[in-house]
Amino acid sequence: MHQPPLFELTSLTLRFGGVTALSGFGMEVREGELLALIGPNGAGKTSVLNCISGLYRAQEGSITLTGRDGTRHALDRLPPHRIAALGVARTFQNIELFKHMTVLDNLMLGRHVHMKGGVLSGGIHLGRQRRREIEHRRYVEEVIDFMNLEPLRSAVVGSLAYGNQRLVEMARALALDPRILLLDEPTAGMNAEEKESMARFILDVHEERGVTVVVIDHDINVVMDIADRVVVLDFGRRIAQGRPEAVRNDAAVIEAYLGQARDESRPVPP
Repeated sequence: MHQPPLFELTSLTLRFGGVTALSGFGMEVREGELLALIGPNGAGKTSVLNCISGLYRAQEGSITLTGRDGTRHALDRLPPHRIAALGVARTFQNIELFKHMTVLDNLMLGRHVHMKGGVLSGGIHLGRQRRREIEHRRYVEEVIDFMNLEPLRSAVVGSLAYGNQRLVEMARALALDPRILLLDEPTAGMNAEEKESMARFILDVHEERGVTVVVIDHDINVVMDIADRVVVLDFGRRIAQGRPEAVRNDAAVIEAYLGQARDESRPVPP
């Protein structure tokens, strides 16, 4: 029996005034795959992730997620916190951490969608709330160990080197216990050694923790080495998809990145 895709984007069109960021864009994400979303600057890649996570609302099209029980959820109708509760976690191109807080505290915040009850219920059911807190703390400690962040667990995030902050941001996303992880430029600003280390962590998250991953990165060599499948955007449209080796040699992809086809007079979407 044919299984529906974990994630499906259908005919997304996103406009900002007179600029069209996405134009009839569609793609499927299969459960258990590592998919790379690539394209030239201004192609609309981050706009795709923003629509998936609920930060943007497309004017046209739909986004659906297949739940663990087989239920289809229309994500384009849900607020970001509901989308996160369904198991969609992400990182950002510009690091979005609480710089004045410790690594541990940042990761605990990543568990917030799983924390039930408020002050009143916490007071009435103190024992139950305490047990839940211990369980959340145990899960976060497991993520810290998995990401090799134990020596930094009590460090203030703002004091960490840039590469370590990138790891903490991914760890916070993992603390949500996601079904699908959206990574926006996870190797941006890193040197070659740091990029290699980050690529290994992405593969470990995918293979050892069984998380479906969608990654955007400008370093084509990184994504081509780790991705199962690649989707290519140009001016908000999908121009190619397939296995990395096939996409690398696709004439439309080569033209979009290197050729004269890019019209500099056209507006560049965000």
